[in-house]
Amino acid sequence: MKITFISDTHNKHKELTDNNLLPGGDIIIHSGDISSQGHKNEIINFLDWFQDLNYTHKIFIAGNHDFWFEKTFDIEQKYKDKGVVYLFDHFVSIDGLNIYGSPWQPAFFNWAFNLHTRKDLKYYWDKIPNNLDVLITHTPPKYILDTLLIGANAGCEELTKRVEVVKPKIHCFGHIHSGYGEKYVDGVQYLNASVLGENYLFKNNPINIEYNIESKEVVFI
Repeated sequence: MKITFISDTHNKHKELTDNNLLPGGDIIIHSGDISSQGHKNEIINFLDWFQDLNYTHKIFIAGNHDFWFEKTFDIEQKYKDKGVVYLFDHFVSIDGLNIYGSPWQPAFFNWAFNLHTRKDLKYYWDKIPNNLDVLITHTPPKYILDTLLIGANAGCEELTKRVEVVKPKIHCFGHIHSGYGEKYVDGVQYLNASVLGENYLFKNNPINIEYNIESKEVVFI
């Protein structure tokens, strides 16, 4: 199964197709921050682009910029008919690939999907099921591809604890643009797929893999 991971496109998603950086395949996964300010017109612009990508299945979650999804819990049927799946604390299985997506994060200024206490964060992370191939969150876990340019770690410690229990084969996220990259720790392949740098200009390529559902092997391509 060929899977592409992207995140934090912030209205600049068309740069990916204009520069032929999306090869097509079975699934593309976007880990949130599809917009700049979360206005409806920004969301619709993204969805119109996303639905036409050369992937059989297009999966995304919201990020802290995507305010519209704090009051809108679904997408129109026309997008679903084109293979678009929006996950909001939901699970989906696609051709045997088990995926769960959630947008929450430790409080970060006055952005969307903020949670202010460890108790609240734990409540939502405890919903993450076992036996996952792919976990999609917007925030990174603490100390995994979450380092800001100033050197601080901005991931979520409660998420780290849950991932250590659930152990998805792949955990993809974004949010911290400077954390872009991949890291393998204790059986989990972590991917920060932020394509923009901290200056919100295009910097990083999508992450492309081949994933064997039976062997759970990840091969970067």
